Amino acid sequence: MKTLYLVRHAKSSWEHNLPDRERPLKKRGLNDAEAMALAVSKEIATPQLFISSPANRAHTTFLFFKEAFGVADEKCRVDERLYDFGGQDVMQVIAETPAELDTLMIFGHNHAFTSIVNMLGDKYIDNLPTCGFAAIRFQQNDWDNLSDGKTIMTLFPKEIR
Repeated sequence: MKTLYLVRHAKSSWEHNLPDRERPLKKRGLNDAEAMALAVSKEIATPQLFISSPANRAHTTFLFFKEAFGVADEKCRVDERLYDFGGQDVMQVIAETPAELDTLMIFGHNHAFTSIVNMLGDKYIDNLPTCGFAAIRFQQNDWDNLSDGKTIMTLFPKEIR
């Protein structure tokens, strides 16, 4: 059995004239990331692997979750392919997760994350909002052939404010 946790980056700022990858979180995003990380860490066991998009907004969101779960650096990595808005590269990252790991938490972007939640899970969502969290459980024993997942949890910042 495998469990995939998806976290969309928290609310980012458009105020700065920066390349997209470098955009920081807004104050609300920082607050949401901290609150969501604490809330999620109280609801689930610590995932075995954390993988983040290299984009500043996703990586900053990831750092709040890393701290809330107390995860060691060796259980964390950044993967360029999570800076993906369509989903194909994200699916490749998931598929390459070692079979001996049963839980994976990834940090990235829309529209890829909403599409993946709807494609793999059994609960349709219109949109995975900024800093939104979704958990999908699968009966499969490896990551490269996931299907027919059960959406076991969603949590959005507005639900904990």
